[in-house]
Amino acid sequence: MKTKKIPMRRCVGCMESKPKRELIRIVTYDGEVKLDATGKANGRGVYLCKSVDCFEKAKKRKSINRSLNIELNEEQLNLLFKELSQYEEKN
Repeated sequence: MKTKKIPMRRCVGCMESKPKRELIRIVTYDGEVKLDATGKANGRGVYLCKSVDCFEKAKKRKSINRSLNIELNEEQLNLLFKELSQYEEKN
């Protein structure tokens, strides 16, 4: 019996590898940045844990900007943060 391989991705906030399903994807395509809840949208993407802490770490280190090869201003980051807070898991 074969076991199915679980795809792993690294969070740009805490830098921990976790199963892809546990993370939320941020994608950039045609100069637009948005959350990709399905994980299947076109474009370059980065993964984040569903926690405010990881977003704050990524924001502070500018790892979202660096990983997506774009420059996000404070307003764009705040909009992403608001969207992300809808998906946040309560621990």
